[in-house]
Amino acid sequence: MAAAAAADGAAGRALLSIGQVLSKLSGDFPALTSSKLRFLEVQGIVSPQRTAAGYRKFSPSDLERLRLALTLQRDHYLPLGVIRDYLDDLDAGKSPDMPQVPTSIHPSGRSYARTDLLEAAGAAPQLLNDAFSLGLMTPAESYDDRAVALLRALVALERHGIDPRHVRTLRQSAEREAALVEAALSPLLRRSDPSSRAAASELGPQLADRLDEVRSIFVRDALARILPD
Repeated sequence: MAAAAAADGAAGRALLSIGQVLSKLSGDFPALTSSKLRFLEVQGIVSPQRTAAGYRKFSPSDLERLRLALTLQRDHYLPLGVIRDYLDDLDAGKSPDMPQVPTSIHPSGRSYARTDLLEAAGAAPQLLNDAFSLGLMTPAESYDDRAVALLRALVALERHGIDPRHVRTLRQSAEREAALVEAALSPLLRRSDPSSRAAASELGPQLADRLDEVRSIFVRDALARILPD
């Protein structure tokens, strides 16, 4: 019993507070803050223990995991999702290859000329011209898969009497939502260090997803008041 209690006490003393973690890592990562540590926890990079009062306590392995994650983010510009998977493989005893820097955050796909775009989306030329004139799409020499998906959606909506001029308000709403996300990310965007820029790139799409969820709930609630049971 005494030996077990001593071991538990030693383990407890080995745990670090957020302040102690910052002290140990700030020499290599001077831009690291407590907010960034909490963000890394949310992203699954570490899972610190909690005291009865709710304070975070980091183990030595948490500290090393953080150090490696921050190094990969700073030196290799890797997204946190890629870093998390790599660390999880290491923890599982695997020997994963070092993840590579993605060439682009947007996957490359097929390139479509105007005629190919119209054919792939099943759209009439006038619908595409309307999308251009209303600012829903931008004329270009070639188009990607996202342009095809958007034009297909416009075709489907038009069949039910919702034409591009009605959709223009959605584009305006999207711009306002992007401004909300930009404001939320401004503390990170004001910094010039790569880790902050990478954190902003990681968090931005997540905030956009949450806004999509809220909008979807509002629309469905409104429809529930209109449609019969």
